[in-house]
Amino acid sequence: MKWGHDFASLVGLLVAAFCAVAFVGYGVAVAWAGVQQSRATKRYGDAKLLAGLVTYDATARRAVKAVLLVAAMLLAFVALARPKFGSGTKIVPATNLDVVIVLDYSKSMYARDVVPSRIARAKAEVARLIQGLPGARFGAVAFAGESMSFPLTSDGAAIAQFFRQLEPNDMPVGGTATARALEAGREVFARDPKSKDHMRIMVLVTDGEDLEGDPASVAQSCASEGTRIDVVQIGGRAPEVVPDVDPNGKITGVRRDDEGKPLTTELSAEGEAQLAKVAQTTGGTSVRAEHGDTGIDKVAAELRKIQREELSEKVETVYAEEYTWPLGIAVVLLLVDALLGEAPRRRSARTDAQRAADAAGNASSVMGGAR
Repeated sequence: MKWGHDFASLVGLLVAAFCAVAFVGYGVAVAWAGVQQSRATKRYGDAKLLAGLVTYDATARRAVKAVLLVAAMLLAFVALARPKFGSGTKIVPATNLDVVIVLDYSKSMYARDVVPSRIARAKAEVARLIQGLPGARFGAVAFAGESMSFPLTSDGAAIAQFFRQLEPNDMPVGGTATARALEAGREVFARDPKSKDHMRIMVLVTDGEDLEGDPASVAQSCASEGTRIDVVQIGGRAPEVVPDVDPNGKITGVRRDDEGKPLTTELSAEGEAQLAKVAQTTGGTSVRAEHGDTGIDKVAAELRKIQREELSEKVETVYAEEYTWPLGIAVVLLLVDALLGEAPRRRSARTDAQRAADAAGNASSVMGGAR
């Protein structure tokens, strides 16, 4: 059995408290009235002598009427709570899963603290993630200073190919504009009319360096739309040298700044906190790369669990409201209470006299016939 009202909410608790106070208050009032009547009788005189003066003792009937009223009130409160009973089952169809993968293509992703490189390992693990979620739809956003996107599709291989053919050197603008990338992910969902009926998840894969804009603000907008963001932070706090890679994918040296010093990449405390806030705001998870892993496999395992347990076809019990039964019984009890007086109905004096006259007339007739 279930209840139509949520008694865990503030309004539900207030309604329940009011009903409880009213019920207990009425019961106390009835009991107190009985006590007062008993005291009044004792003050008036001896109870045994008074009993002989009373034509009818209505104590029992009053007790029955009080019980009827208390029971009717209790049943009315039960009806007000809208009880629900299982009346059958229904099959809830599986919910589709839409995943937009937002992958960082800044040049710092060429770093080799993850073998063979951050970007190469990320692309390989993203391809495994796509392969491990059959039935899901995927979209893609590749970003550095600007973003490139691919619309939602059931063809996961096309998404994997989109990421595979891109390199950080192909991005027209350098940098790590995470906020604009998340906004591009929102647009991918918004452009697909079917997506609003599906579970929507963005997977942000980035080294978290040089964050531009306000990703937390975009995450807040995603949360209001029901989109969850899982964050994978690649790279650690230790500085890592960024190699210089030519268009053919060969390392030609180390990237250097204007003063000739080697460029390094590291995950700053500020960047880490901001990425964690993005995940927390949308109810997602935040994973850091460790021990040579990118952390994408952990997110993929979580998505597989969601698809298997939360989005699969389910059988649910159908509940029907049955408030009419307690309400109907309460009405019947009130009618019985109204019809039940505190004392039996008296026969009228005229009726008694008429019956006596009829009896006398019958007797006279019998005697006359006998003569």
